[in-house]
Amino acid sequence: MKKNIFILLLLFCVYSLSNAQEKFLQSGPMVGYSSMREVLLWVQTKEEAKVHFEYFEIGNPKTKQKSEIMTTTKENSFVAKIIVPVLPDKKYEYELYINQKLVKRPYPLQFQSQTLWQWRTEPPTIRIALGGCNYVNEAIYDRPGKPYGSGHQIFKSITEKKPDFMIWSGDNTYLKEVDWDSKTGIRHRYTHSRALPELQALLGSVHHYATWDDHDYGPNDSDRTYQLKNETKETFELFWGNPKGENGGGVSNKFSWADVDVFLLDDRWFRTPDNYKAGKSEMLGKQQLEWLLESLKSSTATFKLVVNGSQMLNDFASEWLEMFSKHKEEYDEFLKRLKIDNVPGVMFLTGDRHSTDLSMMKREGTYPLYDLTVSPLTAGAVGDRAKDEKNSYRVPNTYFGENNFAILEITGKRKERVLKIIVLNAEGKEVWTREIKASELK
Repeated sequence: MKKNIFILLLLFCVYSLSNAQEKFLQSGPMVGYSSMREVLLWVQTKEEAKVHFEYFEIGNPKTKQKSEIMTTTKENSFVAKIIVPVLPDKKYEYELYINQKLVKRPYPLQFQSQTLWQWRTEPPTIRIALGGCNYVNEAIYDRPGKPYGSGHQIFKSITEKKPDFMIWSGDNTYLKEVDWDSKTGIRHRYTHSRALPELQALLGSVHHYATWDDHDYGPNDSDRTYQLKNETKETFELFWGNPKGENGGGVSNKFSWADVDVFLLDDRWFRTPDNYKAGKSEMLGKQQLEWLLESLKSSTATFKLVVNGSQMLNDFASEWLEMFSKHKEEYDEFLKRLKIDNVPGVMFLTGDRHSTDLSMMKREGTYPLYDLTVSPLTAGAVGDRAKDEKNSYRVPNTYFGENNFAILEITGKRKERVLKIIVLNAEGKEVWTREIKASELK
């Protein structure tokens, strides 16, 4: 009896110490990029604190390792980004410690290293979650009327699909009027949105990569003239866990997962004002355009997924909609050079539109280009208002005007890879699917 009481008291003390540390936790932990040899882990505290992680191969606690200890500071919004060494093709459990005390979370904390498959096996199956336009309400600063953000249960639906990683295609945070003109406002908005309770389980067990669009960059439809773009870039890089490396400028980036290369474009940093007539109208800018075309040409990946906030193919003539085709000279140059270089396997993934559809552009003498637009996660959806939009490339029966996300599942042998698109509503119910074979993109 005494032994049982002692064990209960010990367990209570351990739980109390763990629970006590939760008061220091603002949001996370979040899993960032993954490679064969390292993974990035992210966390934000509410005040200065010492944080570290301990991790081990699933089912084998004897392999436990401890990360470096990092002190979060006010200057960096109390964010810590810690890289942990790993071995290829492993799945890990991990634990968060704040001030040397374990902080338990009511959901699994897991990450994985990438597989060393080259010259050994067929490439692994890949499951990718895709979404954008995540609006988190804050009543004191929201516009009057019905709240714009809703349906946060969608994050539970995404988590239940068990993707390897998620691509956030932009408008992942909505800066509000009160935020646009100060570092304080920008940091507050990113902090507030990241702390959404419904989001935490997804952050903790799925790898995350992101680019931005106008709302997490600056004001609505903002361009390269936004005066605080350096501050939003610094904040974006602080709050996301993309890999570091050479890129095309702004927050553009590239990463690989098995036989897939993903190119994260920045459609704001170099963008000229909408309907600009006094000079060359640009969305990507010369530096980024060259980087993208050269990187696509050098890539040997089966699928080359190009992610952008604005739609890449839609040709609907509209004064108020933002899309690549409105920057006609740059748009034409990109399509021409892509065809000249005969780059196989290119497909676009976009957001922004608060509705979902698939566009397909047939090209003479080469394969068709696809643009999968998936939006919104939690922001207001447009319903049927864009259902009859005059986009000459829209694939019939792919329009969906409610909150949604997509799963891209890539399967098959190296020379027989297939990318399956699965669009799902906020409850995780299938809306439509389509398969695209790698052989169709050559």
